[in-house]
Amino acid sequence: MPLNPDALLSMQIDPVLRRYDWRDSALYALGLGYGINPVDDNQLRYIIERDQLAMPALVNVLGHDRSWMMQPETGIEYTKIVHGEQSMRIHNPLPVSGEIIAQTHIEEIVDKGEGRGALVTARREIRDAVTEVSYATVWMTIFCRGAGGFGGTSTGSRRPHPQPAEMPAHAITLTTRPEQALIYRLSGDYNMLHADPAAAQKAGFDRPILHGLATFGIACRALMDQFCAADGARVSGLDGRFSAPVYPGEAITIDMWPQKTGQVAFRARVEDREVLSNGCFYFNE
Repeated sequence: MPLNPDALLSMQIDPVLRRYDWRDSALYALGLGYGINPVDDNQLRYIIERDQLAMPALVNVLGHDRSWMMQPETGIEYTKIVHGEQSMRIHNPLPVSGEIIAQTHIEEIVDKGEGRGALVTARREIRDAVTEVSYATVWMTIFCRGAGGFGGTSTGSRRPHPQPAEMPAHAITLTTRPEQALIYRLSGDYNMLHADPAAAQKAGFDRPILHGLATFGIACRALMDQFCAADGARVSGLDGRFSAPVYPGEAITIDMWPQKTGQVAFRARVEDREVLSNGCFYFNE
């Protein structure tokens, strides 16, 4: 069934009020593999209370509300959507604990044609519930299979970051834990695809897969380590396209190409299988 762009673009999505504390920040970091070396101070700073920092990619799960994707008037069939792209821009460092308000808006809809699906991009603004300080803007693009052909524009304003063809200047490999998806889901994404073997097999996978946003956060972690001395306060943004799943226990290699000041192109792969493409990392020198 084609999308209803008028219903989507006119939708008034209620803001999400979310209180979180140091344990939520620590749990998110554990879900990205922090703590696999329990004596590494660069990892412990995101897990234990001593001078704790919030991992900046935490903004991707704070205040996330998928209820708008389930409204029948939009034409979206929730079981047929695929997470296509993710972007974040950090405006101010996220505190380890606090209360935020997240406001989601449908920003853009692209019609790939009948039988080819559609792209929907949602923008989420995250600010402090008390001070109204803006912490981040997050974009999520979903691909809606079978929902094209509604007569909308066939090209969007968002362009993938060019991926270099030459050999990367740096590469970091991080091994995921076999139970990592079970930890990561406790940060808010309870899709059984990532936990229940039967659900995964029904969806066409041999076993539960790691969350795409976990792969996204792992890439952020590796890039922080390489260019920011593991200091999340220096991170200003991250973009990427999801291209293949990761199975918990696999090793993810992040290839990196420094470009202009404060900007690094990257991709993530499991051996020769690319799992995150057209990536770009932004940071403060």
